[in-house]
Amino acid sequence: MLREENLLDPILEDLRLPELLDELNARWKSEQQLREEFYEKIQPGDKWEFINGKIIMHSPAKEKHNQARKKLSFLLQAFVSMNDLGDVYDETALVSLTRNDYLPDILFFTKDKLVSIQPDTWKYPIPDFVVEVLSDSTEATDRGIKMEDYASHGAREYWLVDPEQQFVEQYLLDEESRTFRLFTKKTIEDHIASKTILGLSLPVAAIFDESIKMEVVKGWMK
Repeated sequence: MLREENLLDPILEDLRLPELLDELNARWKSEQQLREEFYEKIQPGDKWEFINGKIIMHSPAKEKHNQARKKLSFLLQAFVSMNDLGDVYDETALVSLTRNDYLPDILFFTKDKLVSIQPDTWKYPIPDFVVEVLSDSTEATDRGIKMEDYASHGAREYWLVDPEQQFVEQYLLDEESRTFRLFTKKTIEDHIASKTILGLSLPVAAIFDESIKMEVVKGWMK
């Protein structure tokens, strides 16, 4: 609560408080109108997000980005399906939070969370686990507003995958502060284990190497 009070103090102490409130209300109303337009315009397959009052249209990703996302998504979907743990989505679920709407690269819902998702759902609740694959154009957002927003709404785990340097940063939710804390950083020499997808452990190299990916999945099937 202290953080919110510190942010509001300068406004509350300003002699122009009524005018500032009117301006804030006008801007909020305008932002909500734009958000409704965003919902009306977005179509399946669009790589659009709504962040802090702006519609963000993403450019096509590099092959390294696509391949890392595809491999990790395949691994997570295989493990979750085999163990009946919930469901994994890959760039298809619009996560709609209090102010913003995101299209995470990969997200996971536990079975308990899936109960709230119906056949006609197209605006999804906060996932339990989120993966963002870094790129030059998205890294600042992935490490900034998205990380803060996911955590403040209760996502339990957040991975940042770097396809250039081939590492994974694993963040876990601090329940008290509602922020993510860096738990570990793993390279292709390491294994990484999720704290949210129970039992999941895989070599980081499997995210970047097709043959290792398939070896991992075959091992799970034995």
